[in-house]
Amino acid sequence: MGPTRLRDLAAAAILAAVVAYVVLIGLYRAFPPITVWTGLSLLVFAGAEAGWGFYVRSKIAASEIGDLGGRLHPLAVAKSVVVAKASAWVGTVVLGWWIGVVAYLVPRRGELQVARNDTAGAVVAGISALALVIAALWLQHCCKSPDDPPDDLDNAMD
Repeated sequence: MGPTRLRDLAAAAILAAVVAYVVLIGLYRAFPPITVWTGLSLLVFAGAEAGWGFYVRSKIAASEIGDLGGRLHPLAVAKSVVVAKASAWVGTVVLGWWIGVVAYLVPRRGELQVARNDTAGAVVAGISALALVIAALWLQHCCKSPDDPPDDLDNAMD
């Protein structure tokens, strides 16, 4: 399993944004209100993953200097990588969705009061999704062994 490629995440975000925009053209009236609290749960997960990344990184660094008490079980690190990859993909798709929502709402703010009210919540949700993607990529980076090649070499071989 290689590192998550940014170009794949970008393509998924663009696709999700287009799908969201098309869905909203026909179904926006049926959507519930978007509040500022809508996307904040993603921010909680982003904080947890970033914190876990710092913890994993410190344990790997401690094991490199010979502190055997600082070791993590290899399966814990492998599971962390799986969680990081899954979170990066989920965060990317959700980020794309909120980009599509914002792209739909911003031009309609002048004519629809509900669009004006929903914009702030959609922006906060998008920022929270972006934070999840960044935290997931950070966790994935922290799970690398110091002997692993840099990510740019892995991507160059694709």
